Amino acid sequence: MKKDKELVKQISFSLLAEGRTVKIEANGYSMYPLIRPGDIIYIEPCGNDEAPVPGEIIAWKRDSGFVVHRLIRITRGNDVTSFITRGDSCSREDNPVTREQVAGRVIRTENSSGERIKSGERLIRKPNYLYNRFLLWHAIRLRKVLNLIIR
Repeated sequence: MKKDKELVKQISFSLLAEGRTVKIEANGYSMYPLIRPGDIIYIEPCGNDEAPVPGEIIAWKRDSGFVVHRLIRITRGNDVTSFITRGDSCSREDNPVTREQVAGRVIRTENSSGERIKSGERLIRKPNYLYNRFLLWHAIRLRKVLNLIIR
């Protein structure tokens, strides 16, 4: 199982490096409520001449796979460009990532039924972090209660 995940991760990284769009399944709550677990995320590569802009959702690479968070700001210094991201419902910003770590930008999301949820300009916005964390807290509590009732 772990070997399969590693292979899929490497294939996805390679496809993006070749200029192809990939789709992955969201598996966390860091971008809640815009992206929910089980949603399908379409990622297109960023060309060398078209850097992502603050407000866009980008995917960056780490050892365990992709992190899909919103780009907050870009810093430049000492010939190094750093990208600062943050999940829409996270309490803190992520550590800076380099241009080489940025795999691409999110161009579309779909729910698990295949219905398009958001695309294009509708993905770019300034989130209300406190409100999103409040929604997430309630969604998790509701899910726990429903699980108890169903059992």
